[in-house]
Amino acid sequence: MVRRKRTVLYFLIAAGMLIYAVPRLPIGGGWTMETIFGVAWICMALLIIAAQLHELFGVDEKTEQEIRAIKRYKYWRLQRSILEAHAKRDRSAS
Repeated sequence: MVRRKRTVLYFLIAAGMLIYAVPRLPIGGGWTMETIFGVAWICMALLIIAAQLHELFGVDEKTEQEIRAIKRYKYWRLQRSILEAHAKRDRSAS
């Protein structure tokens, strides 16, 4: 839940910056350094917005579920190996 709130916050900040900055950027005066900077800045802001929307809509939710399942399996396997080593040590000590 915290992750979703943070994603929404970052999206709103990026959208707000874009809305605030676009009218102030000097675009349309030929290929000057200011125009190149303005285009690069807008592209970066749109990339950030796209990344936040991607995260917000959960496009990779299935991948995250698979990763969680793999982590659970690895944790289970580690527990099992520890218990087996402990049982083996107990048997050899007897």
